[in-house]
Amino acid sequence: MLLGLNHLTLAVSEVERSFRFYVEVLGFTPKARWHQGAYLTLGELWLCLSLDDARNDRTLSDYTHYAFSVAPENFALIVERLRKVGVQEWKSNHSEGESCYFLDRHALEIHCGDLASRLAAPYQGMVFY
Repeated sequence: MLLGLNHLTLAVSEVERSFRFYVEVLGFTPKARWHQGAYLTLGELWLCLSLDDARNDRTLSDYTHYAFSVAPENFALIVERLRKVGVQEWKSNHSEGESCYFLDRHALEIHCGDLASRLAAPYQGMVFY
């Protein structure tokens, strides 16, 4: 029922420095930036840079996670299946689109939505490219 990789979120300690690195050095295309993060693309990959103070202390967990796409009509079924097998949910969703964040040694997410729907629900101070 999963459709593929939705996006990759990397926790960063300095948004501006990371933004410049991914755009100027690695060639990502900027789509939006705000104080707490940025959205970039590279081909079909949607990359989110997310400011996270935990990145300054490497012993703590941070917001870096891998998100997989799911069709809206399958979201509740997959979440039910995950909960039935007892996955540990590690975060509540506070952004556009339905999401379920869960652990399997890695921080994972299933997400309904895409970069276009996220950009249509901008964060405060978001600048578009």
